[in-house]
Amino acid sequence: MNRNHRMLPYIAACITSTIFGLSFLFSKMALRVAGPLSLVALRFLLAFIIMTLLVIFKVIKVDYRNKPIGQLILLGLSEPVVYFIFETYGIKNASSSMAGLMLSLIPIAVTILEIYFLKEIPSTKSVLFIVLSVSGVALIGVMSSTSGQENSPLGILLLLGAIISAGFYSIISRKTSVHFKPVETTYFMMAMAAVCFNIMAAVDLFLKGKINEYFQPLKSSTFIISILYLGIISSILAYFLSNFTLSKIQASKSAVFANLSTIVSVVAGVLILKESFHIYHLIGAVMILTGVWGANKFNS
Repeated sequence: MNRNHRMLPYIAACITSTIFGLSFLFSKMALRVAGPLSLVALRFLLAFIIMTLLVIFKVIKVDYRNKPIGQLILLGLSEPVVYFIFETYGIKNASSSMAGLMLSLIPIAVTILEIYFLKEIPSTKSVLFIVLSVSGVALIGVMSSTSGQENSPLGILLLLGAIISAGFYSIISRKTSVHFKPVETTYFMMAMAAVCFNIMAAVDLFLKGKINEYFQPLKSSTFIISILYLGIISSILAYFLSNFTLSKIQASKSAVFANLSTIVSVVAGVLILKESFHIYHLIGAVMILTGVWGANKFNS
């Protein structure tokens, strides 16, 4: 494999982190119009419809015959389904600083699970750089918080569930890459998320007597713009690139790239939302970038 091919997974990981970093901005815009459950339901419904059309018109090809579908079911359950449920309601019941601190631990969880399930042992230097990157995210998350919201045990427990589910996603995606192409994995994930979240959203609105408002958010141009980004770019493209990366490099090395999304979200907030920029943002960014570089520099 030449140098250009070796660099592809790392380029894909950087693009994925950039996409996910900007998704926070579009999510904020969409949540002004719709609730969290409706947002994720319509997001993944759009993603599933788009990918189905691509399959029908043979732009992409998927073939699940004689393959271990059970692995994909576990993958889709771990993320997006379980992860988004835990993350959404965990953030709702915890302060933003606690949420940022807890979710920054995902690369650590991936590293631990990777050693146990995949027998891929990162070097000591690599682990230290992963910790450095996580610390940079935690610094920005804690220092940026101005919320007086208390942290309930339920919120912390839900965020822990999000960490574990994201960790298992990385491990299972790497294992499924033996049998499935990244596009097959991504399509199955979009299908599972679309079915699960739309059932949940429909039941929620029905119990509230608002089932007729199911597609009401689509009347907003702001929501449409947001959902196009979240459904096509942040779901289809980002998860495809994530699955591609995990099929090529260690899960722990891939997971640490997720911390780059913090830098992207900070830059987007400063440039687009006119949020303030402080010295701790710069220090945290340097820690994150150094950690990502070091974690991928030193071999297992």
